[in-house]
Amino acid sequence: MSLTHKSLAYINGIGTAVPDHDIHLPFIALARTLLADEKTRTVFDRMAERAGITHRYSCLRAGNLEAGEIDSTGFYRRGDFPGTATRMALYESQALPLAQRAVAALELGADLARVTHLVVASCTGFSAPGLDLQLAQRLGLRADVERTLIGFMGCSAALPALRAAHHAVRSDPAARVLVVNLELCTLHLQETSDLEQVLSFLLFGDGASAALVTADASGIALDDFRAQVIPDSADLITWQIGDQGFRMYLSGRVPGRIAQALRSEQRNDDPGGLLRGAQAAEFDLWAVHAGGRTVLDAVELGLALPPGALRTSREVLHDYGNMSSATVMFVLQRMLRDAWSPSKIARAGDTLPPGTAAATQATAGKRGIAMAFGPGMVAETMRFRMAA
Repeated sequence: MSLTHKSLAYINGIGTAVPDHDIHLPFIALARTLLADEKTRTVFDRMAERAGITHRYSCLRAGNLEAGEIDSTGFYRRGDFPGTATRMALYESQALPLAQRAVAALELGADLARVTHLVVASCTGFSAPGLDLQLAQRLGLRADVERTLIGFMGCSAALPALRAAHHAVRSDPAARVLVVNLELCTLHLQETSDLEQVLSFLLFGDGASAALVTADASGIALDDFRAQVIPDSADLITWQIGDQGFRMYLSGRVPGRIAQALRSEQRNDDPGGLLRGAQAAEFDLWAVHAGGRTVLDAVELGLALPPGALRTSREVLHDYGNMSSATVMFVLQRMLRDAWSPSKIARAGDTLPPGTAAATQATAGKRGIAMAFGPGMVAETMRFRMAA
Protein backbone atom coordinates (compact mmCIF):
# COMPACT_ATOMS: atom_id res chain seq x y z
CA MET A 1 0.00 0.00 0.00
CA SER A 2 1.34 3.44 -0.90
CA LEU A 3 2.24 5.72 1.99
CA THR A 4 2.54 8.85 -0.13
CA HIS A 5 -1.06 9.99 0.25
CA LYS A 6 -1.70 12.27 3.20
CA SER A 7 -5.18 13.43 4.21
CA LEU A 8 -5.92 16.90 5.46
CA ALA A 9 -7.17 17.04 9.03
CA TYR A 10 -10.09 19.23 10.13
CA ILE A 11 -11.51 20.30 13.45
CA ASN A 12 -15.15 19.47 12.73
CA GLY A 13 -16.48 20.89 15.98
CA ILE A 14 -15.50 22.18 19.41
CA GLY A 15 -17.44 21.91 22.65
CA THR A 16 -16.56 23.80 25.82
CA ALA A 17 -17.55 23.76 29.47
CA VAL A 18 -16.75 25.64 32.66
CA PRO A 19 -17.77 24.90 36.27
CA ASP A 20 -20.81 26.61 37.75
CA HIS A 21 -19.08 28.96 40.19
CA ASP A 22 -17.92 32.42 39.07
CA ILE A 23 -15.09 33.28 41.47
CA HIS A 24 -13.51 36.36 39.90
CA LEU A 25 -15.01 39.04 42.14
CA PRO A 26 -14.80 36.88 45.29
CA PHE A 27 -11.11 36.29 44.57
CA ILE A 28 -10.45 40.03 44.26
CA ALA A 29 -11.98 40.48 47.71
CA LEU A 30 -9.91 37.60 49.08
CA ALA A 31 -6.69 38.84 47.49
CA ARG A 32 -6.96 42.18 49.24
CA THR A 33 -6.92 40.33 52.59
CA LEU A 34 -3.76 38.46 51.63
CA LEU A 35 -1.75 41.59 50.87
CA ALA A 36 0.14 43.20 53.72
CA ASP A 37 -0.45 46.94 53.34
CA GLU A 38 -2.75 49.48 51.71
CA LYS A 39 -0.15 50.61 49.19
CA THR A 40 0.21 47.05 47.84
CA ARG A 41 -3.57 46.64 47.82
CA THR A 42 -3.91 49.85 45.80
CA VAL A 43 -1.49 48.48 43.21
CA PHE A 44 -3.43 45.21 43.10
CA ASP A 45 -6.75 47.02 42.66
CA ARG A 46 -5.35 49.00 39.75
CA MET A 47 -3.99 45.85 38.06
CA ALA A 48 -7.24 43.95 38.64
CA GLU A 49 -9.20 46.76 37.01
CA ARG A 50 -6.90 46.70 33.99
CA ALA A 51 -6.77 42.91 33.65
CA GLY A 52 -9.55 42.72 31.08
CA ILE A 53 -11.26 39.90 33.00
CA THR A 54 -14.82 39.97 34.34
CA HIS A 55 -15.54 36.29 34.95
CA ARG A 56 -13.53 33.22 35.97
CA TYR A 57 -14.99 29.90 36.99
CA SER A 58 -13.98 27.30 39.57
CA CYS A 59 -15.05 23.86 40.70
CA LEU A 60 -14.99 25.44 44.19
CA ARG A 61 -17.81 27.72 45.32
CA ALA A 62 -16.69 30.95 46.98
CA GLY A 63 -17.26 31.09 50.72
CA ASN A 64 -18.44 33.82 53.08
CA LEU A 65 -15.33 35.97 53.41
CA GLU A 66 -16.73 37.86 56.41
CA ALA A 67 -17.08 34.53 58.20
CA GLY A 68 -13.47 33.69 57.41
CA GLU A 69 -14.32 31.27 54.58
CA ILE A 70 -12.31 31.16 51.36
CA ASP A 71 -14.51 28.52 49.72
CA SER A 72 -17.79 27.07 50.91
CA THR A 73 -16.41 23.54 51.43
CA GLY A 74 -13.43 24.53 53.56
CA PHE A 75 -10.95 23.15 51.01
CA TYR A 76 -8.84 26.25 51.57
CA ARG A 77 -8.43 27.24 55.24
CA ARG A 78 -6.41 30.22 56.35
CA GLY A 79 -3.07 29.07 57.74
CA ASP A 80 -3.79 25.49 56.64
CA PHE A 81 -3.93 25.27 52.84
CA PRO A 82 -4.19 21.68 51.55
CA GLY A 83 -1.24 19.54 50.51
CA THR A 84 -0.68 18.24 47.01
CA ALA A 85 -2.31 14.84 47.68
CA THR A 86 -5.53 16.54 48.81
CA ARG A 87 -5.53 18.76 45.75
CA MET A 88 -4.99 15.76 43.45
CA ALA A 89 -7.88 13.91 45.09
CA LEU A 90 -10.17 16.83 44.30
CA TYR A 91 -8.81 16.99 40.74
CA GLU A 92 -9.68 13.34 40.29
CA SER A 93 -13.26 13.85 41.49
CA GLN A 94 -13.90 17.03 39.49
CA ALA A 95 -11.98 16.54 36.23
CA LEU A 96 -14.05 13.74 34.74
CA PRO A 97 -17.49 15.40 35.09
CA LEU A 98 -16.25 18.64 33.55
CA ALA A 99 -14.56 16.80 30.67
CA GLN A 100 -17.82 14.93 30.05
CA ARG A 101 -19.71 18.23 29.85
CA ALA A 102 -17.31 19.50 27.20
CA VAL A 103 -17.71 16.30 25.17
CA ALA A 104 -21.50 16.47 25.56
CA ALA A 105 -21.41 19.98 24.06
CA LEU A 106 -20.07 18.41 20.84
CA GLU A 107 -23.37 16.55 20.49
CA LEU A 108 -21.70 13.57 18.81
CA GLY A 109 -24.38 11.10 19.81
CA ALA A 110 -23.86 7.71 18.18
CA ASP A 111 -20.78 9.07 16.42
CA LEU A 112 -18.86 8.57 19.69
CA ALA A 113 -18.72 4.88 18.78
CA ARG A 114 -16.62 5.80 15.72
CA VAL A 115 -13.87 7.55 17.72
CA THR A 116 -10.56 5.76 17.12
CA HIS A 117 -8.17 8.02 19.07
CA LEU A 118 -8.42 9.98 22.31
CA VAL A 119 -5.93 12.75 23.09
CA VAL A 120 -6.16 14.35 26.55
CA ALA A 121 -4.12 17.40 27.60
CA SER A 122 -4.00 18.57 31.21
CA CYS A 123 -1.32 20.09 33.41
CA THR A 124 -3.22 20.78 36.64
CA GLY A 125 -3.64 17.24 37.94
CA PHE A 126 -2.45 13.65 37.72
CA SER A 127 -3.83 10.25 38.65
CA ALA A 128 -3.58 6.69 37.37
CA PRO A 129 -5.71 5.30 35.86
CA GLY A 130 -5.76 8.79 34.38
CA LEU A 131 -8.38 11.07 32.94
CA ASP A 132 -7.82 9.59 29.47
CA LEU A 133 -8.79 6.06 30.55
CA GLN A 134 -11.56 7.27 32.88
CA LEU A 135 -13.09 9.35 30.10
CA ALA A 136 -12.83 6.56 27.52
CA GLN A 137 -14.67 4.21 29.86
CA ARG A 138 -17.33 6.74 30.89
CA LEU A 139 -18.04 7.70 27.27
CA GLY A 140 -18.21 4.06 26.20
CA LEU A 141 -15.44 4.43 23.62
CA ARG A 142 -14.29 1.28 21.89
CA ALA A 143 -11.92 -0.92 23.87
CA ASP A 144 -9.09 -0.50 21.36
CA VAL A 145 -9.23 3.33 21.27
CA GLU A 146 -5.70 4.72 21.01
CA ARG A 147 -5.01 7.03 23.98
CA THR A 148 -2.44 9.79 24.29
CA LEU A 149 -1.99 11.85 27.46
CA ILE A 150 -0.18 15.19 27.17
CA GLY A 151 0.75 16.49 30.61
CA PHE A 152 2.51 19.43 32.22
CA MET A 153 3.08 21.43 29.02
CA GLY A 154 1.18 24.37 30.47
CA CYS A 155 -0.77 26.94 28.51
CA SER A 156 0.62 25.86 25.14
CA ALA A 157 -0.53 22.22 25.39
CA ALA A 158 -3.64 22.57 23.19
CA LEU A 159 -1.54 22.91 20.05
CA PRO A 160 0.61 19.80 20.66
CA ALA A 161 -2.66 17.96 21.35
CA LEU A 162 -4.08 19.09 18.01
CA ARG A 163 -0.76 18.24 16.36
CA ALA A 164 -1.06 14.67 17.64
CA ALA A 165 -4.58 14.48 16.18
CA HIS A 166 -3.33 16.00 12.92
CA HIS A 167 -0.64 13.30 12.60
CA ALA A 168 -3.15 10.52 13.33
CA VAL A 169 -5.57 11.67 10.63
CA ARG A 170 -2.83 12.28 8.06
CA SER A 171 -1.47 8.77 8.62
CA ASP A 172 -4.93 7.16 8.53
CA PRO A 173 -7.81 9.03 6.82
CA ALA A 174 -10.30 6.84 8.70
CA ALA A 175 -9.07 8.09 12.10
CA ARG A 176 -11.55 10.04 14.19
CA VAL A 177 -9.77 11.78 17.04
CA LEU A 178 -11.39 13.21 20.16
CA VAL A 179 -9.14 15.91 21.68
CA VAL A 180 -9.90 16.99 25.26
CA ASN A 181 -8.25 19.81 27.22
CA LEU A 182 -9.09 19.95 30.92
CA GLU A 183 -7.62 22.34 33.47
CA LEU A 184 -8.57 22.99 37.11
CA CYS A 185 -6.20 25.88 37.73
CA THR A 186 -7.97 27.09 40.87
CA LEU A 187 -6.87 23.97 42.77
CA HIS A 188 -3.41 25.49 43.05
CA LEU A 189 -4.05 28.70 44.95
CA GLN A 190 -1.22 29.50 47.37
CA GLU A 191 -1.51 31.46 50.60
CA THR A 192 0.95 34.28 49.98
CA SER A 193 1.38 38.01 50.43
CA ASP A 194 3.69 38.27 47.40
CA LEU A 195 2.04 40.73 44.98
CA GLU A 196 3.42 39.12 41.81
CA GLN A 197 2.07 35.71 42.83
CA VAL A 198 -1.32 37.10 43.83
CA LEU A 199 -1.56 38.88 40.47
CA SER A 200 -0.85 35.60 38.67
CA PHE A 201 -3.73 33.95 40.57
CA LEU A 202 -5.95 36.80 39.33
CA LEU A 203 -5.65 35.39 35.79
CA PHE A 204 -6.53 31.73 36.12
CA GLY A 205 -9.82 29.85 35.99
CA ASP A 206 -11.08 26.32 35.32
CA GLY A 207 -12.34 25.08 31.97
CA ALA A 208 -12.49 22.22 29.49
CA SER A 209 -12.79 21.79 25.74
CA ALA A 210 -13.46 18.86 23.44
CA ALA A 211 -12.80 18.79 19.70
CA LEU A 212 -13.41 16.22 16.98
CA VAL A 213 -10.61 16.01 14.40
CA THR A 214 -11.17 13.94 11.25
CA ALA A 215 -10.54 13.96 7.50
CA ASP A 216 -14.12 15.19 6.91
CA ALA A 217 -13.74 18.51 5.06
CA SER A 218 -15.72 20.79 7.38
CA GLY A 219 -14.83 23.21 10.15
CA ILE A 220 -11.21 24.30 10.53
CA ALA A 221 -8.55 22.85 8.21
CA LEU A 222 -5.25 22.25 10.03
CA ASP A 223 -2.39 23.22 7.73
CA ASP A 224 0.79 22.83 9.78
CA PHE A 225 2.41 23.25 13.18
CA ARG A 226 5.61 24.83 14.41
CA ALA A 227 7.23 24.91 17.87
CA GLN A 228 10.10 27.16 18.86
CA VAL A 229 11.95 27.77 22.11
CA ILE A 230 12.44 31.49 22.75
CA PRO A 231 16.11 31.96 23.75
CA ASP A 232 17.05 33.14 27.24
CA SER A 233 13.55 32.70 28.65
CA ALA A 234 13.55 29.35 30.49
CA ASP A 235 13.09 30.97 33.90
CA LEU A 236 10.21 33.27 32.91
CA ILE A 237 7.41 30.69 33.10
CA THR A 238 7.79 27.78 35.50
CA TRP A 239 5.34 25.20 36.84
CA GLN A 240 6.69 23.03 39.65
CA ILE A 241 5.16 20.42 41.94
CA GLY A 242 5.42 21.45 45.57
CA ASP A 243 4.19 20.07 48.87
CA GLN A 244 1.19 22.39 48.69
CA GLY A 245 0.06 21.99 45.09
CA PHE A 246 1.71 23.15 41.89
CA ARG A 247 3.63 26.41 42.05
CA MET A 248 3.21 28.66 39.03
CA TYR A 249 5.70 31.42 38.42
CA LEU A 250 4.87 33.94 35.71
CA SER A 251 7.50 36.66 35.40
CA GLY A 252 6.52 40.23 34.66
CA ARG A 253 9.15 40.07 31.90
CA VAL A 254 7.13 37.57 29.84
CA PRO A 255 5.22 40.14 27.71
CA GLY A 256 8.38 42.06 26.81
CA ARG A 257 10.21 38.87 25.84
CA ILE A 258 7.30 37.77 23.65
CA ALA A 259 7.14 41.14 21.88
CA GLN A 260 10.90 41.07 21.31
CA ALA A 261 10.80 37.52 19.88
CA LEU A 262 7.93 38.34 17.53
CA ARG A 263 9.61 41.52 16.27
CA SER A 264 12.71 39.43 15.47
CA GLU A 265 10.47 36.89 13.75
CA GLN A 266 9.14 39.54 11.38
CA ARG A 267 12.58 41.01 10.68
CA ASN A 268 14.23 37.65 9.98
CA ASP A 269 11.60 36.53 7.45
CA ASP A 270 12.57 32.91 8.20
CA PRO A 271 10.64 30.13 6.38
CA GLY A 272 11.48 27.91 9.33
CA GLY A 273 10.16 30.43 11.89
CA LEU A 274 6.88 30.66 13.72
CA LEU A 275 5.17 32.48 10.83
CA ARG A 276 6.93 30.39 8.13
CA GLY A 277 8.44 33.52 6.58
CA ALA A 278 5.01 35.16 6.14
CA GLN A 279 4.12 38.65 7.26
CA ALA A 280 1.39 39.19 9.83
CA ALA A 281 -0.81 40.91 7.24
CA GLU A 282 -1.10 37.62 5.34
CA PHE A 283 -3.29 36.14 8.10
CA ASP A 284 -6.95 37.03 8.49
CA LEU A 285 -7.55 35.40 11.88
CA TRP A 286 -5.46 35.33 15.06
CA ALA A 287 -6.32 32.66 17.64
CA VAL A 288 -3.88 33.71 20.35
CA HIS A 289 -3.95 32.06 23.76
CA ALA A 290 -5.51 34.57 26.14
CA GLY A 291 -2.79 34.28 28.74
CA GLY A 292 -3.48 37.76 30.05
CA ARG A 293 -4.05 41.29 28.76
CA THR A 294 -0.33 42.08 28.74
CA VAL A 295 0.43 38.91 26.76
CA LEU A 296 -2.16 39.85 24.13
CA ASP A 297 -0.81 43.40 24.06
CA ALA A 298 2.71 41.99 23.53
CA VAL A 299 1.61 39.87 20.55
CA GLU A 300 -0.25 42.82 19.06
CA LEU A 301 2.77 45.09 19.54
CA GLY A 302 5.40 42.58 18.44
CA LEU A 303 3.62 41.83 15.15
CA ALA A 304 2.21 45.34 14.64
CA LEU A 305 -1.30 43.90 14.35
CA PRO A 306 -4.19 46.23 13.55
CA PRO A 307 -6.69 47.14 16.28
CA GLY A 308 -9.24 44.40 16.70
CA ALA A 309 -7.03 41.59 15.38
CA LEU A 310 -7.12 39.88 18.78
CA ARG A 311 -10.76 40.71 19.51
CA THR A 312 -11.80 37.06 19.92
CA SER A 313 -8.92 36.30 22.29
CA ARG A 314 -9.75 39.38 24.37
CA GLU A 315 -13.41 38.33 24.54
CA VAL A 316 -12.45 34.88 25.86
CA LEU A 317 -10.12 36.48 28.42
CA HIS A 318 -12.93 38.80 29.50
CA ASP A 319 -15.46 35.97 29.84
CA TYR A 320 -13.31 33.19 31.33
CA GLY A 321 -9.80 34.34 32.22
CA ASN A 322 -6.81 32.11 31.48
CA MET A 323 -7.82 28.42 31.56
CA SER A 324 -4.31 27.24 30.68
CA SER A 325 -4.35 24.72 27.80
CA ALA A 326 -8.11 24.95 27.20
CA THR A 327 -8.09 28.68 26.48
CA VAL A 328 -7.02 28.75 22.84
CA MET A 329 -9.68 26.11 22.10
CA PHE A 330 -12.34 28.54 23.40
CA VAL A 331 -10.93 31.10 20.94
CA LEU A 332 -11.05 28.63 18.04
CA GLN A 333 -14.59 27.65 19.00
CA ARG A 334 -15.76 31.25 18.62
CA MET A 335 -14.06 31.50 15.25
CA LEU A 336 -15.73 28.28 14.16
CA ARG A 337 -19.06 29.63 15.36
CA ASP A 338 -18.54 32.85 13.43
CA ALA A 339 -17.88 30.89 10.23
CA TRP A 340 -21.53 29.80 10.18
CA SER A 341 -23.88 32.70 9.58
CA PRO A 342 -27.68 32.26 9.49
CA SER A 343 -27.73 33.02 5.76
CA LYS A 344 -25.20 30.29 5.01
CA ILE A 345 -27.20 27.77 7.01
CA ALA A 346 -30.39 28.73 5.20
CA ARG A 347 -28.72 28.36 1.78
CA ALA A 348 -27.17 25.03 2.63
CA GLY A 349 -30.22 23.66 4.38
CA ASP A 350 -27.79 22.37 6.99
CA THR A 351 -27.41 22.45 10.73
CA LEU A 352 -24.57 23.89 12.74
CA PRO A 353 -21.40 21.83 13.15
CA PRO A 354 -21.10 20.21 16.59
CA GLY A 355 -20.47 22.68 19.38
CA THR A 356 -21.21 25.86 17.39
CA ALA A 357 -23.99 28.45 17.28
CA ALA A 358 -25.27 30.91 14.72
CA ALA A 359 -23.42 34.21 14.39
CA THR A 360 -23.59 37.21 12.13
CA GLN A 361 -20.17 37.34 10.47
CA ALA A 362 -19.07 34.54 8.13
CA THR A 363 -15.33 33.77 8.16
CA ALA A 364 -15.30 30.73 5.85
CA GLY A 365 -12.27 30.62 3.57
CA LYS A 366 -10.10 32.88 5.71
CA ARG A 367 -6.54 31.99 6.75
CA GLY A 368 -5.48 32.05 10.37
CA ILE A 369 -2.77 31.26 12.84
CA ALA A 370 -3.12 29.98 16.38
CA MET A 371 -0.42 30.83 18.92
CA ALA A 372 0.24 29.88 22.54
CA PHE A 373 3.13 30.17 24.97
CA GLY A 374 4.20 27.78 27.71
CA PRO A 375 7.04 26.95 30.09
CA GLY A 376 10.38 26.86 28.37
CA MET A 377 9.51 29.54 27.16
CA VAL A 378 8.06 27.71 24.16
CA ALA A 379 5.96 29.31 21.43
CA GLU A 380 3.60 26.93 19.61
CA THR A 381 1.85 27.94 16.40
CA MET A 382 -0.65 26.32 14.05
CA ARG A 383 -1.66 27.62 10.64
CA PHE A 384 -5.27 26.93 9.73
CA ARG A 385 -8.00 27.78 7.24
CA MET A 386 -11.74 28.04 7.76
CA ALA A 387 -13.30 25.40 5.54
CA ALA A 388 -15.78 26.70 2.95
